[in-house]
Parts: sequence; structure tokens; C-alpha cells
Amino acid sequence: MNDDGQDGALAGDLATATAKPKLKQPPKYTVVMLNDDFTPMEFVVEVLMVFFYMDTEKAEQIMMDVHLKGKAVCGIFTRDIAETKAALVMDCARENEHPLMCNVEVAG
Repeated sequence: MNDDGQDGALAGDLATATAKPKLKQPPKYTVVMLNDDFTPMEFVVEVLMVFFYMDTEKAEQIMMDVHLKGKAVCGIFTRDIAETKAALVMDCARENEHPLMCNVEVAG
């Protein structure tokens, strides 16, 4: 009720609805693992399981794709997560003296 005893809607007050902003999904990026002739397959499988939460079967499948096709997508993420995962994989590889590389590419 207003001070004059009338309900606000009846007194000519404007009713406002909260506008919901139209949110766009952030762009997605792929983490692509590249083949090399030196990193052991077992290490690649372990990295896929630890950093990309794959089960053994999926990790072995991706590892074989990397080995046979030269590269494979490990996952699709927002930019920050993709870049972080790629960096973590390469840091782990360097700590274990392997030349394993990952690229981050715009998902298409």
C-alpha cells in the first residue's frame, strides 16, 4: 500500500520485470597431444588417466590414435582449462625427461 492507502499497482506505479541476460557459452578449445618417437606409450596412458580422468581403455585408445595418426584430441575445455591442462602435461613430461607435447586449438 502507498501512503495514500492505495495498492501500488493500482496507483499507476510501473511494474518492472528483471531482465535475464542472454549468456553465451564461452568458446571451447581442444587439447591435442602430438606424437613423438621417444615418449613411452605407458607414460602417455598414465598422463591421460591422471590429467584427463580417462579410464585405462579410453586412455589406451587415445594413446594409439596419437601413435598411429600423429595426434589426438585429449579433451575439449574452456580456454583457461585447456591451456592449464596442456601446461601440466608438458611440465610432467619434462620432469620425467620426455619430449611429449600438447597444443591448444580452437574447437571447430
